[in-house]
Amino acid sequence: MSMKGSRSRRKPAAPVPAEEVPAQNVPVAEPDLAVTVARLARLAPVGKAEIMANIALHFERLAVQAEVTTRLRLCHFLAQAAHETNRFRTLEEQGGATQFARYEGRTDLGNSEAGDGARYHGRGVFQLTGRANYRRYGRMLNVDLEGRPELALDPRISIQIAFAYWRDRNLNAAADRDDAARVTQLINGGANGLADRRQLLATAKGIWV
Repeated sequence: MSMKGSRSRRKPAAPVPAEEVPAQNVPVAEPDLAVTVARLARLAPVGKAEIMANIALHFERLAVQAEVTTRLRLCHFLAQAAHETNRFRTLEEQGGATQFARYEGRTDLGNSEAGDGARYHGRGVFQLTGRANYRRYGRMLNVDLEGRPELALDPRISIQIAFAYWRDRNLNAAADRDDAARVTQLINGGANGLADRRQLLATAKGIWV
């Protein structure tokens, strides 16, 4: 006998209401926070390859130590770094003798000896300035920055100084609030270039998403 037409026809199972579907442990994708030369070049297309390469090379390891591990923290750090280095073009403060003379005798910077203004002018990713700061961060990194301030121009050392400074000033707290003005104040001592820093921050947020 043919079985055609003799199969029982089952009704399709009723769909389970959405609220009754067991929750799945689906991991939420974290933002891609990799810092690469290509991405730094997007943030600052005029940057020098050597400076950007050293930042990219050491960033992840140092960022973990300083807990710069969220999108906001990373974007604030890099926006400030880009501004302070004239968009990754230099690790040394511009302005020459006239600019450096403004630091002479500044006791708040620890400049207690004649010539300290020029000797300890801004260098590095965050433009480390003043004898006291060279001494402090040199000790943190076990590098004689006070005796040899030019070492702060070494791209490898410069990025280490920047992360030590960021950690020491607890800049993560201001970055978590997305407070560009406060981050700027803690790095620069005022509000110099705040509009440009905010513009770079907006650009960074468009890259690290």
